[in-house]
Amino acid sequence: MEPLQNRTEETSSILKHGDRTRNPFKPTPAFIGASWFALLVGITGYCIGLWNADIQLNEKGYYFTILLFGLFAVISVQKSVRDRAEGLTVSNLYYGISWFATIAAMVLLTIGLWNAGLARSEKGFYAMAFCLSMFSAIAVQKNTRDAKMFEDKEL
Repeated sequence: MEPLQNRTEETSSILKHGDRTRNPFKPTPAFIGASWFALLVGITGYCIGLWNADIQLNEKGYYFTILLFGLFAVISVQKSVRDRAEGLTVSNLYYGISWFATIAAMVLLTIGLWNAGLARSEKGFYAMAFCLSMFSAIAVQKNTRDAKMFEDKEL
């Protein structure tokens, strides 16, 4: 696949559907909707699990903070990786910190669940809801950025 910078109208692979044309790099409404749905399901499921958990309030706060920290960290990683791929300047310090924060959130959740007095099924539920939330946050951020890029080009 050729780099985006070298594409022209003649070499571009625009998909035609009747009278409409669609750029294959523009996210589809179905993928955007699926990404948002996955993010909302992951976050909602995680929070409902915390609400119903028979653990102390400080533990609930810990797990909720880990979720928020992880969401911010993966969005930061996605943005810095994408900026670098597009040739935008990203300092090594910010790039490193965003990766460190992402790994730290995962490690902190793992350590917290490992030592928690929860049933294995509950631990697995939190781990899966966390992973779903992290992955879908990356997809939502990517879709948002891609859609904005195409919106700016159309103006």
